Amino acid sequence: MVIEDLRRIHHVGITVRDVGRSLEFWRSFLGIEERWRQILDAPYLGRVTGYPGVNIDAAIIDLPGGAVLEILNYLVDDKNPNPPETANPGNVHVCIEVDDIEEMWDRAVRSGATPISPGPVQVTAGPNTGVKACYLRDPDGITLELFKPVTKK
Repeated sequence: MVIEDLRRIHHVGITVRDVGRSLEFWRSFLGIEERWRQILDAPYLGRVTGYPGVNIDAAIIDLPGGAVLEILNYLVDDKNPNPPETANPGNVHVCIEVDDIEEMWDRAVRSGATPISPGPVQVTAGPNTGVKACYLRDPDGITLELFKPVTKK
């Protein structure tokens, strides 16, 4: 049963240690500037997030294809880094479809991403058979997947 009120995914939010550093990574990697950045300090934030009185350093980046990436640093004292390994429950990854996966791999590494896979790998099974894909981690340990679809003939 499809829920009739469902419209679309509005954005994907990632929590980082330093919004400025994260924005620099995305600028260097994709050449994209943030659309918006602000310290949020409205009372509703505590009710939404479960952190009463929280302030959040927040930025929004419009990614190609219409996706929106929200970058957040919760300005609270008690923070624990999420273990970055993708097998840990609760972890997510950001997958970006690209035309030239080798070039984008190089750009990501030059921009500060840490390689997880040895480079682009050919997918040999499942619904994405034939594509190339690879994993890297951004400076905060968030997994970034590059995805090169099969070229249609």
